[in-house]
Amino acid sequence: MSDLEVQVPTAFDPFADANAEDAGAGTKEYVHIRVQQRNGRKSLTTVQGLKKEYSYTKILKDLKKEFCCNGTVVQDSELGQVIQLQGDQRKNVSTFLVQAGLVKKDNIKIHGF
Repeated sequence: MSDLEVQVPTAFDPFADANAEDAGAGTKEYVHIRVQQRNGRKSLTTVQGLKKEYSYTKILKDLKKEFCCNGTVVQDSELGQVIQLQGDQRKNVSTFLVQAGLVKKDNIKIHGF
């Protein structure tokens, strides 16, 4: 019996692979597109989470021309730069960002109503 090598079973962690994938949980950056109700029928669309190296003013200029609406770039202490557009432009902004190649469709989260 001394010829046989004894293998001692070790603890098996079935979630080891899942934990390894979640180790970079904050690396997948999402772009959040929200709508905020103002007064009456008026609403405001906000876009946050775009990469820092993008020129927010140029993106805003193209969005304003494309959708015939006004907008601005607001500096927030917690969120960084946020693009605000007049009206409910959630679907328009998401398709614009995907077609322009700025964001993948999987990385866009649309919030509201």
